[in-house]
Amino acid sequence: MSFFGKLKQRLTKSSSKLGEGLDSIVDEGGQAVVDAPAESVVADEPTQTEPAQAKPGILGRLVGRTDAAPVVRRALDDEMLEQLEELLISADMGVDTALRVTANIAEGRFGRKLSVEEIKGLLAAEIARIMEPVARPLPIYPKVPQVVLVVGVNGSGKTTTIGKLASQFRAAGKSVIIAAGDTFRAAAVEQLQVWGERAGVPVLTAPEGSDPASLAFDAMTKAEAEGADLLLIDTAGRLQNRADLMEELAKIVRVIRKKDPSAPHNTLLVLDATTGQNALSQVETFRKLADVSGLIMTKLDGTAKGGVLVALADKFGLPIHAIGVGEQIDDLQAFDPEEFAKALTGLDA
Repeated sequence: MSFFGKLKQRLTKSSSKLGEGLDSIVDEGGQAVVDAPAESVVADEPTQTEPAQAKPGILGRLVGRTDAAPVVRRALDDEMLEQLEELLISADMGVDTALRVTANIAEGRFGRKLSVEEIKGLLAAEIARIMEPVARPLPIYPKVPQVVLVVGVNGSGKTTTIGKLASQFRAAGKSVIIAAGDTFRAAAVEQLQVWGERAGVPVLTAPEGSDPASLAFDAMTKAEAEGADLLLIDTAGRLQNRADLMEELAKIVRVIRKKDPSAPHNTLLVLDATTGQNALSQVETFRKLADVSGLIMTKLDGTAKGGVLVALADKFGLPIHAIGVGEQIDDLQAFDPEEFAKALTGLDA
């Protein structure tokens, strides 16, 4: 199955929620009419009055019938716009983003009768427009080693994401070293060691409870000596309201910069899609402490509110390098805004 297929299949909770909401909104004040070509709904000038049914084409009039099936349509008015806004907010798109999306959809179409499929198409186009500027792959720099610091709260999927990235870069011919900086959780170290064995990537560890900043420094020394292309540094899960843990993260950054003032060259914040709007506060906090350069969103297969990724793109404009929809190595892929928009709204590829 293609990644789009997996994405669409696993975002069914989000797309079905939006789809059910749109069905309800259109059915509430709509009426069945004979379907007209979709492009006329988008491109024609709005009219004050419209017939209850679209006229059949020339051939249909000649034979006295039309083969077009009736479609429920509803005129786009203030009440419908408010309902659309509420639906998008409930999908975790955020108030500001929901208002902006609905306003853009309404522009030039106010009073027009729209079907559910047409609204889905307009939504998908607007979401893709917002996401397009932030859809960027992880940049690879000539600097060796390129130090990639991976941060995030407990359970966000950092360890698995690092393993997948290491395996993918190794398969692309890059020499990679992993530093298991979550020295407080033995399971995280073991998980990285499994990924390292699978990908042929060395994993540097330290005794449980030891200083992660010291491990990061040692890992940089080893990566420099071996001429590694990439050094991926895992960190312990940090709650953004725990000042002591966040200070420890700041210490790792300070120690890394003693070795290389330009490091870390990428600071990736891994976000769990199921946390919803809390993801926005996580981005704000981690940006202050660790100068986050890009985002990776995981667990899109486990949420009915995938719209939070749209809110993140709209508010922060940080690059979204990849999204994850499962546990397999190919379930972490570069972010494609059009595929995501179609999957989120339930449109076909």
